[in-house]
Amino acid sequence: MKKTTWLLIVFSICFFGCKKNVQNSVADVEIAKKPNIIFLFADDQSYKAVRALGNKEIKTPTMDSFAENGTTFNHAYNMGGWNGAICLASRAMIMSGRSLWRAQEISKEYRNKKETDKTWSKLMESAGYETYMSGKWHISAKADTIFNHVGHVLRGMPFDTPEGYNRPKSKTDTIWQPWKKEFGGYWKGGKHWSELVKDDAVSFLDSAATKEKPFFMYVAFNAPHDPRQAPKKYVDMYPLDKVALPDSHLPEYPYAEEMGAGKKLRDERLAPFPRTEYAVKVNRQEYYAITTHLDDQLAQIVATLKKNNQLDNTYIFYTADHGLSVGEHGLMGKQNMYDHSIRVPLMVVGPDIPKGKKVEADVYLQDVMASVLEIAGIEKPDYVEFHSLMEFARGDRTKSNYNSIYGAYEKGSQRMIRKDGFKLIVYPKIEKIRLYNLNKDPQELNDIAENPANSEKIKSLFSDLIVLQKQMGDKLDIQSIFDKL
Repeated sequence: MKKTTWLLIVFSICFFGCKKNVQNSVADVEIAKKPNIIFLFADDQSYKAVRALGNKEIKTPTMDSFAENGTTFNHAYNMGGWNGAICLASRAMIMSGRSLWRAQEISKEYRNKKETDKTWSKLMESAGYETYMSGKWHISAKADTIFNHVGHVLRGMPFDTPEGYNRPKSKTDTIWQPWKKEFGGYWKGGKHWSELVKDDAVSFLDSAATKEKPFFMYVAFNAPHDPRQAPKKYVDMYPLDKVALPDSHLPEYPYAEEMGAGKKLRDERLAPFPRTEYAVKVNRQEYYAITTHLDDQLAQIVATLKKNNQLDNTYIFYTADHGLSVGEHGLMGKQNMYDHSIRVPLMVVGPDIPKGKKVEADVYLQDVMASVLEIAGIEKPDYVEFHSLMEFARGDRTKSNYNSIYGAYEKGSQRMIRKDGFKLIVYPKIEKIRLYNLNKDPQELNDIAENPANSEKIKSLFSDLIVLQKQMGDKLDIQSIFDKL
């Protein structure tokens, strides 16, 4: 081989090799410039359980700071669920990007180890993010197969005991106390689960501070889901004489059995029937206590970000998988279509997010997934049905991406549409319709479906609901009920 030919080969190898290394270095630098993203996920937290959102009884300084230092979405909703575990459906939707019934189908694929490469975490990993998860999972895909790093993987709810149900029957019924560790629950293992998840998150943040790669954290707390346990000092923050009875309090909800939330449903067995004022107040006291305890764990995560100089380059999303009744409308659980159970807190804080901004457009909490993809510079895949919130947060958009909000529980128990300031709820099994004017009646106290003046509004909403069902892949046929109108 001639000397010139040999030199040319060597030069080519060096040139293209160096070029490739330069390209790789540039790509690494571009990845390193990407912002960090933390998704903080509560369980069973209604939008009513945040002081900054209007409840002056509860103490939530960290959640309040998210609202003060970022943008709040005042009308964020979960679609519902296909069974009593509403959290399962909510989490499947946010991880897959699919709406309710399609998320149910994709969950079956996850069990067979299929389609997991299309999950939220895998999409983030493909964009160069170090992915991390700790806390409640409740999704059929295995956490350690779709995240780079996994802390504790906690079950759908803490282990409970019989003593936590049907209580309190009276003021002398004091067997159960939230701080008693012998009942297990959040105390099983020795450390409260909220503290366990917080410790995991803090440890990962400290580790990530030594690396250049951006991170995506999925931090999911079980709180304030029952059993609502917290250290005694948190319960003492809420004397019963300072805990108000909700305006919608009823001894029992008149259609509970027919809508699939009757006396045999686990959530509804937490308090005695009928719902006494005392029992409701005690349950709300414990709900507030575990929420404030959760807030303190969030504070330590934020403090760690500040300590590590990570906060200025980090987006924080805070929300919950759905709300909870805790005595409203005579109900205890979340298996209903009232706002206290489908509407959640949703705040975002970040480098270019306006402070103290409030967005009134209707959104779904699962829009967080599409928002994070946008921040990460990932083109939203066609199968992701939800929309980014970033245009709203940055002030570029005010009109909702959705003409109406859809809600459903189980295959045949409840359907709902929320549109133009009205909410129509349908209980198909008994062909019962409820209508609320949300502008005049935000607490949903007055069902106006029987008023003849509202017949056209009912027909219009019902017709829109049927169209919405088709869009959502909802196979429940409610046409016959509509025809009777």
